Order: sequence, then structure tokens, then C-alpha cells
Amino acid sequence: MEFHQVYDPMGNSFFSTLLAAIPILTLLYLLAFHPHKDKLGRTHYGIAAPQAALIAGVVTILMAILLVDMPVSSTLAAFGYGSFFGMIPIGWIVVAAMFLYTITLVTGQFDIVKSSIVSLSSDRRIQTLLIAFSFGAFIEGAAGFGTPVAIAGALMVGLGFRPMAAAVLCLIANTAPVAFGAVGTPIITLATVTGLPEMALSAMAGRQLPFFSVLVPFWLVTTMVFMHKGKWKQVLEIWPAILVTGVTFALTQFSVSNFIGPMLVDILGGIISIIALILLLKVWQPKNKFYLPGEEEVIKSLEQQETKYKSGEVAKAWAPWVFLTLFVFMWGLPQWKGLLNSLNIFGIKSLYSIPVPFLDQLVFRTPPLANELVPEAAIFSFNWLSAAGTGVFFAAVISGLFLRMNSEQWKLSVIRTAQRMKTPLITIALVLGLGFTTRYSGLDAILGLAFTKTGIFYPFFAAMLGWLGVFLTGSDTSSNALFGSMQRITAEQLGLDPVLIAASNSTGGVMGKMIDAQSIVVATAACYEDRNEGANAVGPIFRAVFFHSLALGALMGVLVMLQAYVFPWMIPAY
Repeated sequence: MEFHQVYDPMGNSFFSTLLAAIPILTLLYLLAFHPHKDKLGRTHYGIAAPQAALIAGVVTILMAILLVDMPVSSTLAAFGYGSFFGMIPIGWIVVAAMFLYTITLVTGQFDIVKSSIVSLSSDRRIQTLLIAFSFGAFIEGAAGFGTPVAIAGALMVGLGFRPMAAAVLCLIANTAPVAFGAVGTPIITLATVTGLPEMALSAMAGRQLPFFSVLVPFWLVTTMVFMHKGKWKQVLEIWPAILVTGVTFALTQFSVSNFIGPMLVDILGGIISIIALILLLKVWQPKNKFYLPGEEEVIKSLEQQETKYKSGEVAKAWAPWVFLTLFVFMWGLPQWKGLLNSLNIFGIKSLYSIPVPFLDQLVFRTPPLANELVPEAAIFSFNWLSAAGTGVFFAAVISGLFLRMNSEQWKLSVIRTAQRMKTPLITIALVLGLGFTTRYSGLDAILGLAFTKTGIFYPFFAAMLGWLGVFLTGSDTSSNALFGSMQRITAEQLGLDPVLIAASNSTGGVMGKMIDAQSIVVATAACYEDRNEGANAVGPIFRAVFFHSLALGALMGVLVMLQAYVFPWMIPAY
């Protein structure tokens, strides 16, 4: 049965928007604001993520059926499609990343890694820049889909950061690079759905995000310092490191996006930023070190152990992370993906494209979201070999073989990973099911259309629409696919440059990445050893990052307004 999306089911845009927001408001309330008391009578806010996602998922299904008259079969198919997508590729990436990290713990190699990082700099502010921002940007460029938050978060917890702090910092850091993540996939998708030149969109994003690539490292260190009751002085003490990290990444981001294209922006930016920061640390170190509360003696002990490890031992300990970098980079290359997808191993295809029953080509976007009726594809790609998680898994297996793990160590690594990932996988599946249901039912489009009625202020709200899209879908790519065409249509109706407005959907969207439920669940899975503690941390983490997300999104909106009306020369010619 065909389903044509309806964007004003109540015949009143205000009430339609209000009702369409109920599923998202339900999830937010349950995760972050629902009060409950513990056994000691203390009041806490927010319930565990799996329960919140399940309740919100049921509410979403009911709203899709009752509010917009989506067929029951299509609604359930959309929820199931999203749940499977939550397992592959998202869940598979996190499982594989945790498996590799656990291998380094079980073999004792992570202790050597910690010592070598401390030898580079024991300052926690520097470590935050190096791992959360620069290394995270490289992983975002190569793989995307939550990989940088998972890997950088696990690394930071292993170094001694509190799980809450590691999760928050990695989420904030994973903003400015996101529009060029997964080898430029969001920009490439945006060009496809809008019909605008890919190079023009890449250049436009590269004339917006570099400002934030300089700002975010300052923002990140400030957040880190104040989370640990520090002072402004402790932020300014390392301004050379912050500036070098941000400026080198920003210059690379601008240059590559404007003169090469979107595919290598984050990969090159991350590498150059890491090298620049390491070179700076060879000639400069902060006068006063910043340690986490109560760890000064532990760090000094690690510093004294520097001479214990020979260069060969350090190289061996870092080998799993080198393997990870190489495999993530390879699996991100379109040519390599294409080769893997073409393989047929012992009669088993490496890529199965499965049309989702009751959904594929049966849901139609309607004006004004599109110029004409456009059927929505719903193809579940089971690319078990070319999936980013498979590359990470191969890196983990090769690392275990390289480290000569015995059978007991293999067994322990598998068991610990499985125990840790059980609850997060369920939550990710439920959250993605909810997101796909809102997308195919058109509930998120109803919310998005509310932004198109802002007239002269639309450039600001175009960025905030992208922010909303990523918050709802969990992906800058998905937000571009959802709202990209509508952004172009609205821009042309208002006499605005469509490249500027369409690009702002992606660049504004990156600021919503830190608050989407999928990213937060991935962060808790990576940072919390205790899965129940992680499930209960989703709400507090959301509350901790929401202001940062909203403020950065609003700043991007202001920049887009300025480019539309004050600095139109910043818009590339095409």
C-alpha cells in the first residue's frame, strides 16, 4: 500500500508540529528529566536508555499510525529497518572497536601506550586535544558512523579520564569534522539530492567550518578544565597548543575542501594536526601541568616509568592502533569498498541489497519537501565484508595474532566485549528504529517545515534545520538526504543562494551530532565498563552537552546569516 507523506495532518501547522514533536519530546523527557528516587531516597533524573528508547519507540509507532495515517505494515517495517541498521553498521563498529581495545587491555599493552602518551605530555589538556580532536577527526574522516567517539572515548578512559568526562569531550570534539566524515559522504549525498555541484558545496562548507575548527579546540579545553573545577588561567596556559591544533586543521580543511574535494578533508586535516601538535610539544611544554583530581601521584609514577620500556616495546604496544588506522583508512576508500562488495567467497556474496518489504518505494515525499512525488528507497545493505566495523574487526584480529595471544586471552577478550556491549546494542537498535520511523512517516519533515516560515531569518534557521535533522536522524548524511532538497527549494523561493543554504544544512547539522541519541549511546558503550552504569549515564550526558550543541549551532546560524547578507563574496562561484 502506497503512503504519501502528509506535512499538516491537523490542518493547522502549529498543532501538527506540536503533535509531531511528541515522540522526540518523550525520549528527551525520559532520558534527561523524568524524576525518580533511589533506595536512599535521593532524587535522580532520567531513566535507563533502553527503557526510554523502548517507550519512545512505541509512542513513535502510534503517532505514525494515528497522526499521519501511515499503514501499520509500513510503520513496523520502518522501525525494523532502523533497528537492523542500528546493528549493522553502527553496532558492529562499536563492538569491533571495543574488541580491539579489550585486546590491548588483556595483553597489558595499553599500560605501555599510556606511558608513551604521558612521555609526550602528561597534561590532560594536551591529551584531550591530541586524542579527542585530532585523532578523532582522522577516524571521522576515514570511517564516520560513531567510530571516532567509540575509539577516542575508549582511549581516553584507558588513560584515566572519568567515563562521563571522556564521553562529553569526545562528543563535543566530533563536530567540525563531521560534514566531511566517512570520506566526504555527507557532502556527496547533499550534492546528489539537491542537484547542486559537489565541488561548490564542498567549497562552501570549507568556508564555514574552519572558523569552528579553530573555535572547537578552545571550547573543548575550556569544557575539560571547568568540568574538573579549573580556572580560565588553566585554559590560557596552553593557548599555543590549542591554536596550533585548530589552525593547522582549519587551514587543511579549507584548502582540501576548496581545491581537491570533500573526500580527504578530515583524513589529511587530522594527520597534519597531530603532526603539528607533536612537533610543537618537542619544543614547548605548558609551564604548569593539569592533572585530574587525585591523580598527580599516579602520573608522576608513570613519568618515572618512561625509561622502563624500550623503543621496540613501545612500537609493539602501539601496533594495534597502527593496524586500526590502516584498516579504517583502507575500508573508507571507495575503490576498496567497491572491490570488497564485488567479491563472492565460497558462493557467499559480500553484499546483499535487500528491499524492505512494505516500505521500499511505497513511501512518497510530497511538496514542499520535494518538487514532485518522490518515492523513498528502503534497501537494507548487508555489506558484511566492506562495513567499517569489519575493517576494525580485522585490525583487532591481526593485533591479537601479532601480540601472540593465547587461547585464554582470546576467550577473555570475547567474553568481556560481549558482556559490555549487550545493553548498548539493544539501545542503539531501538533508537535507530525510532529515527527511521520518524523519517519514513514524515514526522521529522513536519518539524523541519516549521523552520521554513521564518522569512528573512531563514539563513539562520537553515543551519538550525540541519541541526534538528542530525539530532533526529543521528547522521549528517541522513539529515542532508532528508532536508537537502527542501533547503534548495526554499532558498530559491526566498531569493537566497542555494549552495549557501544547502551547505548550511550540513555544517549546521554537525553541531547536532553530539546530542543525537545514537552518538550518546555509542559514547556510553565506549566509556563505561559497567553496561548498567552506561545505560543510566545517557541522560546526564545529554544534559551536559545540550548547551554546547545549541550554542555552536546558533553560532553557525549567525555565520550563515552574515554570509547571506553581509559577506556574499564568501559564497563560491559555480
